[in-house]
Amino acid sequence: MAWLEYLLPLIFLFPLVATAVIVVALRNLHDARVSSPFDAHRLREPGQSLRDRLDRAFASLFLNGALGPIITLVPLVYGMGRMIFARQQNWLEWGIYGALSTLLVLVFCLRLIRDFQRIRRLKLGLACELAVGQELARLIRPEAHPYYVFHDVPSGADTLDHVAVTPHGVFAIETRARTPAVLPSGEERNVVVVESERLRFPGWKERRPLRETRRAVRWLASWLEREVGQAVPVQGVLVLPGWRIEDAAASSDLLVVSGEGLADQLPQQHPGELDTATHDAVIRALRKRVTEAALNRTPLS
Repeated sequence: MAWLEYLLPLIFLFPLVATAVIVVALRNLHDARVSSPFDAHRLREPGQSLRDRLDRAFASLFLNGALGPIITLVPLVYGMGRMIFARQQNWLEWGIYGALSTLLVLVFCLRLIRDFQRIRRLKLGLACELAVGQELARLIRPEAHPYYVFHDVPSGADTLDHVAVTPHGVFAIETRARTPAVLPSGEERNVVVVESERLRFPGWKERRPLRETRRAVRWLASWLEREVGQAVPVQGVLVLPGWRIEDAAASSDLLVVSGEGLADQLPQQHPGELDTATHDAVIRALRKRVTEAALNRTPLS
């Protein structure tokens, strides 16, 4: 049965096929799209369509980079199997296997080059859209506005998630994501009880989020005092998106909220008053630190 000489070498391809299946199953691992924990709708940012295209481009790069070596090895592995089971050697057949592998290498190299060029173009387009979006944001958040928000502010060896500057004080806002417990009935238990030193989630307790938020407040207050030359009122805010908060006032020095309606809650807090000069000095100091961090020159102190 001569056909067995061509069928049996397929056994050697099973490991390659299994690896390829795993790679295809993991192709969506790099997916930066996220949904709001408040209403489950997709969160959209400036340049979101370009972000989605960039995700697809990275997925294509991943597939071509991971599947390319696997597929190019298929003719060679199959040819090695044929050499084992064949009764006589056909050098023309082996040459065809080698030429096919070479052709596949060229094809996947071209696909990788195409993906690389597409990612470069998309990144440039995204950078332009973000720059325009930041300029347009001044329409609703002009620099002279009494409220100013900074994101990812470096603080020593760590980073503050958000810092909000208002006429009534500065807020160090930390966000912590926790998955709600699910009962056997399918009902979510998303109630967290706030105590002075810990958070009681359904089935577990944590002290670290409150401790880290307080540490962020201490660092920010100390750093602003050095930069501005006077004490600045700072309040910590711990945000737990998707959770219902009970006894939010149990931790008197911190505000613990779910995050929904946060923009309406902050103006109601009054940790202290900032005069115009101090308010502007705080904004200048934070803007300088964030800018220097982007240029990798921020001192971690």
